Amino acid sequence: MRKVAITRFAQSAGVESGDNLMDFTYRISKEVLDKAGLKRNEVGCVMIASSDIFHSGLSCANAVDWDGSGAFMIEGTRAEDSMFALIYAAMRILSGHFDTVLVTSIIKGSENPDNDTLTGFFADPFYMRPLGINETTAAAFQMREYMQRFGVSEEQCAKVAVKNLGNALFNPYAHMKKRVTVDDVLNSETVSDPLKALECAPKSEGVASVLLASGDAAERFTDKPVWIKGFGTSMDHFNLGDRDLLNGQLTVAAERAYRMAGIRQPRKEIDLAEICEPYAFQELLWCEKLGFCPDGEGGKLIDSGETQMYRAFPVNPSGGVLAMNPYVSRGLYRVIEAAMQIRGRAGEHQVDKKVRTALAHGTHGFAGQCHSVVILEG
Repeated sequence: MRKVAITRFAQSAGVESGDNLMDFTYRISKEVLDKAGLKRNEVGCVMIASSDIFHSGLSCANAVDWDGSGAFMIEGTRAEDSMFALIYAAMRILSGHFDTVLVTSIIKGSENPDNDTLTGFFADPFYMRPLGINETTAAAFQMREYMQRFGVSEEQCAKVAVKNLGNALFNPYAHMKKRVTVDDVLNSETVSDPLKALECAPKSEGVASVLLASGDAAERFTDKPVWIKGFGTSMDHFNLGDRDLLNGQLTVAAERAYRMAGIRQPRKEIDLAEICEPYAFQELLWCEKLGFCPDGEGGKLIDSGETQMYRAFPVNPSGGVLAMNPYVSRGLYRVIEAAMQIRGRAGEHQVDKKVRTALAHGTHGFAGQCHSVVILEG
């Protein structure tokens, strides 16, 4: 099988940008090509992740995104999720048809409605949408069930926000960064009981771009390739009532990625994880489903302190999605952050141990309807 490497990458900060959408996209895509010493027409294929449901204020993302990413008159396609785009791009290289693929994911949060307004359109229009179901209300159902079934406390969930927003203080790209206490989190406004405002991800800007290359071509672009060793995705039933909200498809996606990467004991073989946690409690639940701790023990894991930036098993040293939530792009940001840690070039939020193998995770849909997992290795 061919090898696939992440060679060069770039990301924008999460704060509101004054650029128009096309310039915003162009600037980051061009930065990656400049780092690699490539011209636009020298890229084998372009893969774009962007949304048609007004996530950047547009109902036809291709109208702007193709030009801004340099994809005009080049072989390419578009996905609605950035982790899907990365995996599709890797498969194109694995197929032998391409040696290079530029993956760019775009969202301009300052130009769209609130995330809950948009995610409400994910719901079935006849039965679910009139009830006000959106990503946050679905997560609130999931959090309540998680606490009741396993005895996880609100304080344990709040500790995730304390950790991740604190980590973000050291990440120049993060949107939300502040030193908060558990009491600060618990006393913040209730958004959808039991979720508090500081436990919910913000609405952020975000263009992320990655140049993938085959094993033979990678050395032309970098002296520190980060290899994609495994990946997996899985999607659950559409209707919330047809699902076990605490036993979704993340385990399936992770098992596929682990099998491809040859990982049998994830907690021992993975050095660091960048997890997509739009809501604080989900980091605890996702850690369980990724095999980092037994079911129901996510609260004990955060209590142990082991997931802190400078402890044995760092989770979201970047600050995660709670600190920066470019909705469509957030999975690709997890990949870039994991790759930076492997290269030892994450700046002030670089962990203080050697990172050889890292996990990046992405999710979208109500209560984690769809999950993607990517295993990276230096």
